[in-house]
Amino acid sequence: MSVSIAASTQTVCAPLPVLGRDVTVPLVTGGEVTYAALDYAASAPALQRVWDDVAAYAPYYGSVHRGAGYLSQLSTDLFENARRTVAEFLDCRADDQLVFTRSTTDSLNLLARALPADCRVFVFETEHHASLLPWQDAHVSYLDAPRTPRQAVETLERALAERDPHGPALVCVTGASNVTGELWPVRELAAAAHAHGARIVLDAAQLAPHHPVSVRDLDVDWIAFSGHKLYAPFGAGVLAGRADWLREADPYLAGGGASRKVTRREDGGVDVEWHESAARHEAGSPNVIGAYALASACKALTEAGFDTLVARERYLIGKVRAGLAEVPRVKVLSLFGDDADRVGVISFVVEGWNSSHFAAALSAEYGIGVRDGLFCAHPLVRTLLGSDPQTQGECGAPEAAPGEKSLNAIRVSFGAGTPDEHVERFVGAVRELVSAGAKWTYRTEDGRCVPAV
Repeated sequence: MSVSIAASTQTVCAPLPVLGRDVTVPLVTGGEVTYAALDYAASAPALQRVWDDVAAYAPYYGSVHRGAGYLSQLSTDLFENARRTVAEFLDCRADDQLVFTRSTTDSLNLLARALPADCRVFVFETEHHASLLPWQDAHVSYLDAPRTPRQAVETLERALAERDPHGPALVCVTGASNVTGELWPVRELAAAAHAHGARIVLDAAQLAPHHPVSVRDLDVDWIAFSGHKLYAPFGAGVLAGRADWLREADPYLAGGGASRKVTRREDGGVDVEWHESAARHEAGSPNVIGAYALASACKALTEAGFDTLVARERYLIGKVRAGLAEVPRVKVLSLFGDDADRVGVISFVVEGWNSSHFAAALSAEYGIGVRDGLFCAHPLVRTLLGSDPQTQGECGAPEAAPGEKSLNAIRVSFGAGTPDEHVERFVGAVRELVSAGAKWTYRTEDGRCVPAV
């Protein structure tokens, strides 16, 4: 695979301190319990280090760029230093640009706006909607879900070789699936893309919080990821990579900061000279707190050491997978099989259960937060489930009878801040729900599955 895995003998470290680890929530059955946050793939909790750094900076918050005052100068330095820190975290090349955005979705939409004319885009149906949907204005080839990493590379090579005309092309691929957690062969896909004259962008939203990511080593042209999945929930994202397409494209947003010079013409119009740096696509007042929080998280993960973080996560993955394997009627979803390398993201279905009902019971009866549904990856989940794309699973729908196909799935996800007790409680709760059933009844309210109380 393209991402190095820590040796199995690596010492397992303690979880990193995160906010919310002592929060208690009420149970529908009575009493309270410490909340087990197992929905990291959607949004990871803030690292305590990140929160402390932001709190220390907050009194000094000021405008970024062009301000003459002390706090403006300090905030500008903080913002640009954050850019350098994140670039180092990603091991960017010397001439790469790093643009701060709102999220992975925002980053990939920015890149979609920067595509050269007649660019063809190749994307697997397995992508999250953030990387599946931004290319609507381009000529897009959607590739079927592969069943092995090798098949993914072969499918891409064949599609790129057969393209006509043989013009500019972009491949978009995930680093780790937000549904199965499986790692994709990024380096091999990048090599295939470059061999056929194409470029590649890596959606690292699920990869960067769990593994070291090197733009140089993976040889990708761009990388996109989000702060809120990297323990920095302050609305920042990143697009980093080659500068030429970004420099040649019209600004993603038009406004102050992106413009270097604006003049009126004699005919009453306006002429604009845009920046060629990252500022070209960062119009408006920068999100300095988001950028600073993201840089703080990058530092914290680097200092903790990804070898130990990966080893701990592999340990937790083993506990969850082994526990689920012992529960009858539970099926874990996978593209590449049980032996595939993966991050702490596991989706499953329970025969005879509506998945939304099951997830609601985990929350209401056990204080465990997971996710249910199609995880903004509808084609992939439906492929894995073999379900009809016209049907939707919801809390109010009848439970699936034995032998029937589930309409959606349950996802448990965890990371550097997850204690052993949370995954142990989760496995125990799944076992108890499957064997004894829910203690409560549930109904749909405002699109959510909730206890019928």
